[in-house]
Amino acid sequence: MARDIPISNGKLLICFDREYRIRDLYFPHVGQENHACGYPFRFGIWVDGRFSWFSDNSWHKQLNYLEDSLVTDVTLQNHELGLEVRCSDFVDYRKNFHGKTIKVKNLRAEKRHIKVFFHQDFRIYGSEVGDTGFYEPNIKAVVHYKGNRYFLSSVSGGTELYSIGAKAHGNAEGTWRDAEDGHLQNTAITHGSVDSTIGKEHTVAGHGEWDFEYWLCAGKDFNEVKTMHESLLAGSLKSRLLLTHEYWKLWVNKEDFDLTPLPEWAQKLFKRSLLIVSTQVDHEGAILAANDSEIQAAYKDHYSYLWPRDGALVANALDQAGYRQISQRFFHLLVKLIQPEGYFLHKYNPRGELASSWHPWLRNGKPQLPIQEDETALVLWALSEHFDLTRDVEFIREMYETIIIKAGRFLASYRDAKTGLPLPSYDLWEERKGIMTFTCCTVESGLRVAAKFAQMFGEVGIAAEFALAASEVKAAIEKHLYDPVQGRYLRGLIHHHDNTDELVPDATVDASLFALFRFGTFSVKCERVRSTMRAYRDKLWVKTHIGGIARYQHDWYQAGSPPTDQVPGNPWVISTLWLMMEEIFGAELEDELSDSLKYLEWVHRHALPSGVLAEQIDPYTGAPISVSPLTWSHATVIDSVMLYLRKLSELRRARRVPYSLKNGDRLIH
Repeated sequence: MARDIPISNGKLLICFDREYRIRDLYFPHVGQENHACGYPFRFGIWVDGRFSWFSDNSWHKQLNYLEDSLVTDVTLQNHELGLEVRCSDFVDYRKNFHGKTIKVKNLRAEKRHIKVFFHQDFRIYGSEVGDTGFYEPNIKAVVHYKGNRYFLSSVSGGTELYSIGAKAHGNAEGTWRDAEDGHLQNTAITHGSVDSTIGKEHTVAGHGEWDFEYWLCAGKDFNEVKTMHESLLAGSLKSRLLLTHEYWKLWVNKEDFDLTPLPEWAQKLFKRSLLIVSTQVDHEGAILAANDSEIQAAYKDHYSYLWPRDGALVANALDQAGYRQISQRFFHLLVKLIQPEGYFLHKYNPRGELASSWHPWLRNGKPQLPIQEDETALVLWALSEHFDLTRDVEFIREMYETIIIKAGRFLASYRDAKTGLPLPSYDLWEERKGIMTFTCCTVESGLRVAAKFAQMFGEVGIAAEFALAASEVKAAIEKHLYDPVQGRYLRGLIHHHDNTDELVPDATVDASLFALFRFGTFSVKCERVRSTMRAYRDKLWVKTHIGGIARYQHDWYQAGSPPTDQVPGNPWVISTLWLMMEEIFGAELEDELSDSLKYLEWVHRHALPSGVLAEQIDPYTGAPISVSPLTWSHATVIDSVMLYLRKLSELRRARRVPYSLKNGDRLIH
């Protein structure tokens, strides 16, 4: 189930599902540890002797954000109960607490006694074993703890309705069941597998309104959460909401880009993507692929990891949009992760430990590196882009010895002596091993920019070595990865069977072939590239009323039915936007550039109402599939918009028509 409205401050990340239930709660790192593990924190109401959870189908729910903000704007309506509830949620931009303002509107003429209940279902450190929940009467709050993780919940005025009990043990379902008769038992403490429910009650006049607040504080000891709670109990939650709202408005508008050439929906999608990406970035630099624990049910694993490739592409998008400090934190973290030999492994936890992997260290009885070579190469490409945008010599000096030279030497050496191509590694989609065109293009780019940096720092011999290796890889791509019969580039040369070293041509049309032009290996106007992209457009477009571009022909991942020529796989946001990039790179006229917006408009149509983008889209219904939000999807929106605006600037400059990418900035015309 999609996570419709994530909110975060880089340390505390809270994700709500489409039913407006907290399902994931990460602290003290984005993506690590998940103290909810996908189990719902319920939210409900009692009136006229009837109880209803807001997740019930009787409620009409609108889950959005306030404009230019990571403060939510949620409306819940139930005409059968005669109630409307408006909520705003936020994670404080400086302190580690989640706040919620609640406005209950009585839609009937008679006064009514109403109770609202908040259920907390913690699995502290990812396990329900050994938790404790207790009521602290001096501060009127419920506290859950284990080790040095503490979570305190309360409401304005202090908690007086509460129940703490056992859950998922024997016949005990949890205290949320206790709430359904409108009464809580005020149980003071429970240990083991524990949940809790707190409530607040009030008599509301006919057509009247009732405003109050709820908060959930996270900390590493009792005093930390108690101090936050006492501040909020004194009445500061609404002021913190306003400050957080103003912070995010300032943050998302800080570059003051002139977005007026874009339709209003595109401007909003761009800003929302920036904000959503920020929720998926840890304060210590890790850029996480996605934080949606729903995927665990099928795969017993998740996407809450740092992939160097994904991170490099996201960092580049943030660089283009002006968020270069985030990118620099990411690169500084990579300094700690690069292997002494100069490569990155598969993926990492948010704190930087090596994460789970399915890439073996042994194949056919022979040792092998369990890597995707593009993950190393794209870090070099992203560093080059970062320097070109910032001209930050001091920063790139730090990166030169720690990453650039190490990675450059690895890429130059990790090649086949006969062909000049990179040695086999795992592909972009992590499904097959071989010599992939995508990987080769990223390696060529990585070597080319490593040569540029070596030249800059006066190491002429090293620069010549890297430049020669880059030229050899490019020549080898043209010689070995172009199929003259098909008239286009191959996906790669793959190991057709796991028990053989033989490499066979793979002519599958794959969206990853956009790398031919994206990282500078070839011009988008090269006929070989053009013919490859024509096949991309023809073979990968989903021929239903949904449309969009699949990853590759006959893609089974998350497919609800067998792939066909008409529906080669589920359409992905990233692969659809890569087609937009091709049109941007090739545009010679403004009309051609404007036409590329149709792909961005497709993405906009398939976003959730909140603006959140999934990894994939159902080719028959348009529903989100797999994790949501996917950081890469939102980063590709940012990337596409920035490429569009820069190309617009270039085309108008050629026509001597003034356009400034930034309002008031006359450096770009």
